[in-house]
Amino acid sequence: MSKIMIGKYEGTIYEEAGGYTGALSLGFAADGKRLRLKRKGKTKADVKEKLINAVKDLESGVKSPENYTVRNAVEDWFATGLKKQSASTIGTLKILADQHVIPLIGKAKLSTLKADDVDKWLEGLTGKLATRTLISVHSILKRATRHAQARELVVRNVAELVITPKGKEGRPSKALTRDQASALLDAAKTSPLHAYVVVSLTTGIRTEEARALRWDHVVTWAPKDKAWRPVLEAGFNHKRFAIYVWRADRVGGDTKTRKSRRSLELPDQAATALKQHRAAQAAQQLEAGALWQDHGLVFCTGVGTPLDAHNVRRSFRAIIKRANLEGDWVPRELRHSFVSIMSDNDVPLETIADLVGHAGTRVTEQVYRHQLKPVIATGAGTMNKVFGTAKKSKRKSA
Repeated sequence: MSKIMIGKYEGTIYEEAGGYTGALSLGFAADGKRLRLKRKGKTKADVKEKLINAVKDLESGVKSPENYTVRNAVEDWFATGLKKQSASTIGTLKILADQHVIPLIGKAKLSTLKADDVDKWLEGLTGKLATRTLISVHSILKRATRHAQARELVVRNVAELVITPKGKEGRPSKALTRDQASALLDAAKTSPLHAYVVVSLTTGIRTEEARALRWDHVVTWAPKDKAWRPVLEAGFNHKRFAIYVWRADRVGGDTKTRKSRRSLELPDQAATALKQHRAAQAAQQLEAGALWQDHGLVFCTGVGTPLDAHNVRRSFRAIIKRANLEGDWVPRELRHSFVSIMSDNDVPLETIADLVGHAGTRVTEQVYRHQLKPVIATGAGTMNKVFGTAKKSKRKSA
């Protein structure tokens, strides 16, 4: 048995059960009982380090359970720390935590976790995850530890001391060609997602905007009233239709930005698809009976509840396969395809920015630079026309 002194506390370390036990005397409780702090370990050095950390926690007012792990912190954060997040966001975070946090670093004790441990964990993921995903995974640990800090379960947040490394190159978004888009639309005709695909491709709305679209925001122009009226009141027996893109599948239900709120007239193909979709949805509602939950959504499940992003992606992959399109495609690339088609048909960049709900053309150029038609030759072509040096096309004599 050897005596030790840690800060103002005196104690001992002694052999016990094949290892060592350390005990510090903390004085006496109100009832006269001696208060002792104990820690166990394989070596005296281990025990001493644990006692030092325990004293730090004690003096800082933090009561960190010795067996409180990263996994415990993450699970506690999911249980009570995400009250303002949408179900889809929580679902995405849960998948990342279950795949990349809990299995790889979850067993580590939060109170003894070091910055080097976090560095090593993140470096091990750099060859597997894109930088954006790596940032999200790192954020889970930072936010879970911060949640534990607020509940006095750990002294400091070492995850915030580490810089997220650069991950592997993410797959750049791509756009469908006109032929590919036509093949996709044909393949979607037999899918419950048909109208979703048509509206997304022909209007360029975001996937979260499509999932949140309500029937009272699908309108038709009523010539007699000289006003736009909801189709569920006025019916589909009209020539012009539009959608109000004012909501999104986000916390609070608002669009990404105030500028994102926009009214878009529908192409004929999208209006026809929505008319057919409404009839099919009415039949579904009849079949579901009492199970139907009316959220007023245009695109929903067979019982009226909001669509899950993962289910949309799964159904979309089935359409891609049926269309015999090579490669991996995701629903958000319908928006990229819309931008590409607009650009290929010489729609001005300013107009495209308005259609997709961007605050200005700079955002459109940054996000969709691969989908925008190159215009670098425009200046030379214009000058040739001005100064008469453009090649004259051969005309057949009348």
